Amino acid sequence: MTSDTTTDPNHGEPYQGVERRLRKPVLGMRIRDLDENGAAQYMLQTPRSADEGLGVFVTPNIQHIALARKDDEFHRALQSAQIIVADGFPVYRFAKLRGLSLPGRVAGRAVIERMFADPAALAGHRGFFVVDSRATAEGIECWLKDFAPAFAVETLVPPFGFEKDAAYCRSLADAISTFDATLIFLCVGAPKSELFAYRYRALLPPAWALCVGQSFRLLLGTTPPPPEMMVRFNLEWLWRVMLEPKRMLRRYGPSAVGFLRSAVSDMIKSR
Repeated sequence: MTSDTTTDPNHGEPYQGVERRLRKPVLGMRIRDLDENGAAQYMLQTPRSADEGLGVFVTPNIQHIALARKDDEFHRALQSAQIIVADGFPVYRFAKLRGLSLPGRVAGRAVIERMFADPAALAGHRGFFVVDSRATAEGIECWLKDFAPAFAVETLVPPFGFEKDAAYCRSLADAISTFDATLIFLCVGAPKSELFAYRYRALLPPAWALCVGQSFRLLLGTTPPPPEMMVRFNLEWLWRVMLEPKRMLRRYGPSAVGFLRSAVSDMIKSR
């Protein structure tokens, strides 16, 4: 067991107050042994310095792994994240199979719930939200205005296909930097969120960028959360299929195949 101040072998930066082991790579990533509350509190209580620059939080599931298998840049984006936790149950079980000691699955939605459980913990932070729709933006603004008035909030809905427009992405990074954000919530899905943080990290402020997909839609109730029984048995994927059968089935089929191929390749390399 390492001491309370250790150095990450990938990024060469200290993590104070977080007990952690040196992590061997699994699926090309060093998955952290933080639970949901530990990840939330660490980002709230550990500001990024100018020298450290942007810190990125990612929650890989089978879709991330399948996409990374085909896209080298996305793979590098995941690898370079400062906090990587296993969200998808297959990713978590495979990491355990490969010998990692993990406290459990760490869902992005649950981390967001922990971060926003206490308004006092948000005081002094500045949150910039890049979201999928005006309805989501307005929901966040109205909720946080009453819930956490000391938490500065800015929202933005980028146009469809924004990730392909370098000029727009630079202007978005400039808006986030001008706002002086300490927490950046990228809620536009994979791989767009992770690639934006990776490509424009030099233009973004020293903050935590959280790639958390639909977490706020679930928190606000815009997207119905899965029943507790489904969460207990790791069947959130089935709930999403029930809500959006055509889109989710098109996603999960190729993702499952890509994940299995990546897992087999990872086990062969480990030998």
